[in-house]
Amino acid sequence: MLSVIIVSFPTILKSQTVESEKGIIGLMYHRFEENKYPSTNVRIKEFIQQIEMVRQNNLEFISHDELRSILVEKKNYEKKKVLLTIDDAFKSFYEKAWPILKEKRIPFVLFINTREINTNNPNYMNWEQIREIQNSKIGVIGGHSFSHDYLINKTNNEIKEDIEKSHKDYQRELGQIPKFFSYPFGEYSLSFKNIVKDFKYEVAFGQHSGVIDKTKDVFELPRYPINENYGKPERFLFLLNTKPLPVKYFKPEDKYLTKANHPPKIEIEFYETINVKNINCFSNDGGEWSKKKITFVEKNWIKVDIDKKYKERTGRINCSVLDSDKATRWLGFQFVIKDN
Repeated sequence: MLSVIIVSFPTILKSQTVESEKGIIGLMYHRFEENKYPSTNVRIKEFIQQIEMVRQNNLEFISHDELRSILVEKKNYEKKKVLLTIDDAFKSFYEKAWPILKEKRIPFVLFINTREINTNNPNYMNWEQIREIQNSKIGVIGGHSFSHDYLINKTNNEIKEDIEKSHKDYQRELGQIPKFFSYPFGEYSLSFKNIVKDFKYEVAFGQHSGVIDKTKDVFELPRYPINENYGKPERFLFLLNTKPLPVKYFKPEDKYLTKANHPPKIEIEFYETINVKNINCFSNDGGEWSKKKITFVEKNWIKVDIDKKYKERTGRINCSVLDSDKATRWLGFQFVIKDN
């Protein structure tokens, strides 16, 4: 039907249709009570409140084993889930948030980059603390590269060498190599994604917003970033209530934009059982967020007009539509603009 190269997403098991899947809300944290870094920090009072909001809304925190069974093994599930992830292994996580998660036995994934840990950087956890997390069976350790540099700007060999360095550290200190990966800064290209696949990671996460479901590419999983500005109760409750917006394909496949493909020509096809007649898409092209013109190629196949070039290093597009129950279905993607 299509004359273009497309990104194919997994086929859903017949016993659980795309419209009935509740979704997994991925949450991404970094620092805790480091109040001079508001863009990556969460105050502990608000963190505790967020945990209680998950409970009050009858949602379940998901373990990495259960996440794997859903996304990799395609197992069905009944209730909406919440996945807690923490990037970078800052010391403030260990001192402020870990005691809370340990007491409440809330599962999470801690993504660590190993260079700062090896050098005993005082702002980061040490290997003994990380082993404590691993041995607790509450948290699991995920890969986050060695250097946490802007790897997307490096050659394929340099990316591989960086990840291999982290693997030597994981093997030496933890006795195993993680199965989950988080791209530094949430940035990935098609070649970077393929390198992560070749290293036998099972899933990988970005930093674009959206709800995880079984139609999503397991090497481009979304997470909602949580910080002082985007962790207030009203917004947090909205995030918990969002639903997945399942997609059949998204074009362009490569999220790394060069002069040749910038601005990107975006096409999205949705499943026929999802009504996207009144869908809206917003993007930060041109340096500020604005509503974008949408053209329907077919009933569930749209083109999104990105009419300006992205001025920032990171380009984003978010699409949403109200479902029949008035809940918001949400879809986000992140681009990285070369040389920005």
